[in-house]
Amino acid sequence: MKKKIIFYIPSIEAAGVEKNLNLLIKYLPNQIGKINIITANKKSNNSKNVKYICPHSSYWNNKNRTLKNIICIYLLIKNFRSSKAVILSFQSNLTSIIISKILRFRILIRLNTSLKKYLNNFLKKVIFKFFYSLSDVIIVNSKFFKKELLNEINLKSHLIYNLNIYEKKRKKLEFFKKFKGLKILNIGRLTDQKDQLTLIRSLEILKKKNNNFRCSIIGGGAFRNILISEIKRLNLEEYIELVGFKNNAEQYISQSDIFVLSSKYEGLPNVLIESQKYGIPIISSNCPTGPSEILMNGKLGELFPVGNYNILANKLLNFSKNKKNLKLKSSYAKKYLKRFDPVINSQKYSKLILQEYEKV
Repeated sequence: MKKKIIFYIPSIEAAGVEKNLNLLIKYLPNQIGKINIITANKKSNNSKNVKYICPHSSYWNNKNRTLKNIICIYLLIKNFRSSKAVILSFQSNLTSIIISKILRFRILIRLNTSLKKYLNNFLKKVIFKFFYSLSDVIIVNSKFFKKELLNEINLKSHLIYNLNIYEKKRKKLEFFKKFKGLKILNIGRLTDQKDQLTLIRSLEILKKKNNNFRCSIIGGGAFRNILISEIKRLNLEEYIELVGFKNNAEQYISQSDIFVLSSKYEGLPNVLIESQKYGIPIISSNCPTGPSEILMNGKLGELFPVGNYNILANKLLNFSKNKKNLKLKSSYAKKYLKRFDPVINSQKYSKLILQEYEKV
């Protein structure tokens, strides 16, 4: 019976997890052979080494992750119940762990967001520790995350940084066109996690200080109306634009003077790596996990406490008056991009997958 390698990702969206998936399927097949990808999103771009196991209809594309997960459980059991397999799970890890144990598969899980997102009480810690301990390999994407996992639920893990390629493409933002003042950019889903409210409130302070600025926020999400209300309340309509979702949003980074990440928690935010790639100065919340590691504790950019819009405003004001220091930090950052090299990090995935493959 031929062994199978399966990637489990119920919902393929335009976010960091999916960027890593796309780069992995670009580099990994040459190292490990054919990959079967189980998702509820309709996909038709099969190749010699990549096969999507998905619904024939796009009906499920915009459904919630719970429904997508149910579909993927069905697809996994239907197509592979009689197989020997290794699963690399990108989402819905508890589900993939349970199914893998029932079907006697080897299971690697990739954790991509700080435990602060969901381990907010003792019972959850017990539940997640129990299920995560059943996995054969746990992969995390930052050193801080590795420590967090060990300290919070006493589990060991393997560190593999996000994959990032070095090509630089550029797109223009109309809101910044011919504007001579400070151009501020934020990219991220409009959610409580990304906390654009903190950014918006910091910009009211800039306005009161008569700073000449514009801010573009790229992304869509459930908090859009909340952000619009706050922008109106603070009379910032002419200063802030909510652009909405954009494909390949990182290609707009070069149009800004400074990139701001305001998140409450992350995993290893790709958008900071992409800003470094374009040589754009960064101010980021010091949230768990990732920003302090990417910015090397402030050596490669500025950090501010989560939710503290006063400190963020001060850092933006200082930058607008003297750009030299932060620009110097951003120039240093390019020297450290090798950490996210797609070849090096895909080889680390390959090694772990093949080790489990031999145990099937």
